[in-house]
Amino acid sequence: MAGNITYTMLKPDAVSANHTGAIIKMIEEAGFRIVAMKMTKMSAETAGKFYEVHKERPFYKDLCAYMSSGHIVPMILEKANAVEDFRTLIGATNPANAAEGTIRKIFAKSIEANAIHGSDSDENALIEGNFFFASVDKF
Repeated sequence: MAGNITYTMLKPDAVSANHTGAIIKMIEEAGFRIVAMKMTKMSAETAGKFYEVHKERPFYKDLCAYMSSGHIVPMILEKANAVEDFRTLIGATNPANAAEGTIRKIFAKSIEANAIHGSDSDENALIEGNFFFASVDKF
């Protein structure tokens, strides 16, 4: 189903601020179907594995600490052209540059605490989704 699924994760800042329901509502109103969802808390070790691709970057340690600081809500979403449409819905990584009405423009606190993650490719959607959910390609 390449092209029809994407992975997202509500980050600790959005969950702790009680924005989970409002963000999910925006996702569903944009035509995405949630096919898997759970609330969990990553350990620093688990966050390190998830973000291993960034291991050599200077922000890696802070990113892992932040992502293990509170609860997250990982989800698998389904819609035609899922990755591209979802990236449009969430807005730019830096909320100051995000378009009006996007999730990050509305809910992000900063470039670091930007409320939500969205996969940047079909391939990464499968990899990231399979990190939290078994057999993403079966949805």
